[in-house]
Amino acid sequence: MPYKSITGMRDVLPDEQPYWRFIEKKINEITSLYGYVRVDPPILEETGLFIRGVGDTTDIVEKEMYSFVDKGENKVTLRPEFTAGFMRLYLQNGMHKLPKPVKLFSIGPIFRYEKPQAGRFRQHTQFNVEAIGEQDPALDLEVMSIAWQLYAELGFKNLKFQLNSTGCPQCRPGYMQKLRDYYAGHIHEICDDCKRRLDRNALRLLDCKKDQCQPVIAKAPVISDHLCDECRDHFGKLKSYLEVAGRAYEVNHKLVRGLDYYTKTVFEVWAQGIGAQSAMCGGGRYDGLIEQLGGEPTPGIGFGSGIERIIMSMKEQGIEPEPLPTPPVYLAHFGEAAKTAAVKLTFELREKGVGAILSFGSKSMKAMMRDANRRGARYVILIGDDELAENTVTIKDLQGGEQKRHAAAEAVDYLVEQVIARSEATKRSPGKVTGDAS
Repeated sequence: MPYKSITGMRDVLPDEQPYWRFIEKKINEITSLYGYVRVDPPILEETGLFIRGVGDTTDIVEKEMYSFVDKGENKVTLRPEFTAGFMRLYLQNGMHKLPKPVKLFSIGPIFRYEKPQAGRFRQHTQFNVEAIGEQDPALDLEVMSIAWQLYAELGFKNLKFQLNSTGCPQCRPGYMQKLRDYYAGHIHEICDDCKRRLDRNALRLLDCKKDQCQPVIAKAPVISDHLCDECRDHFGKLKSYLEVAGRAYEVNHKLVRGLDYYTKTVFEVWAQGIGAQSAMCGGGRYDGLIEQLGGEPTPGIGFGSGIERIIMSMKEQGIEPEPLPTPPVYLAHFGEAAKTAAVKLTFELREKGVGAILSFGSKSMKAMMRDANRRGARYVILIGDDELAENTVTIKDLQGGEQKRHAAAEAVDYLVEQVIARSEATKRSPGKVTGDAS
């Protein structure tokens, strides 16, 4: 092969499509239940949007963005995350005039030039939820609950929120200074990245994953001891709402997330799976982001969840979605005249809503039956010289083993009746996804 997919980019093949269809179906059901509507911002945005919105000291902006100058000399970037684009969409399209909170979601690709890891690629697909216009901690609970309900209905085990508050512009600076003072005494113990973060983005010190920094992080001052009254009250109410809702959570003082726009609530949903990498999604509150992008002060909260990561964890936990439906009818023919009759019948079936597969080329009876079985057909219509002479078709039930002649004019109605009857029976006794959603 002269060409292969680029590192960190992957093909989604047919055997994985049932997972994608199942997850997207659940996303659409749950977002509808909560009153969220879909938007689809473009993949390409002005580079400045992300520098200003995400933060020029973040790893995303410093190391991971796919940025270039287009033919019009514009600096553009393939979106590395959704939220900044959502805020641009919100402001540009006058959505600030809508009743609050404005509840939005999207599903689409994001691009980050980073080391590929379990369930995370340089191009990966993200489910993103944003609720804009309210600072109520009950809205935090609602957004968090969308993620929880999605994973529960997909069949994930041992769900738990990791939770923290990162404060606000009033209380965070004092904490940041205490953090810098503490780290100044451990400057020779931390990695080179953290030495750079110390002056530029001290809060990110707590997000370092390198082993040499973990002992220093473990003894660092915690932000919850330095929250202002407003942030402390917000965090306390959110925890009480989680307890009322029966959602397991753990306060994680190291959880700060990797984006500069977060304020107050930050969270992840953890579930069993993908080894030590158990975080299924991450998000939080970004109350100053819209103002930072030129709008009026407007609070908001959201999260993003990678679909590939969900699928990998589903496979690891043995959660298998139902296979996608296949056309139930296969048309086998012998001779050119029979093929013409099969073509006509194929389109008549499809027009009545019955999936049908036509055998192409010239195959033997054995080859066509093998093809029908491989494609998952339930019925095979056989048309040969005898059937043409009698204006009939032979219908073989591959599961029941019965084989009967039917008048050609009645065959379509007979199959429509059979397929509808079996579809109704399936709806009454639907298959279940395996896995414990506790």
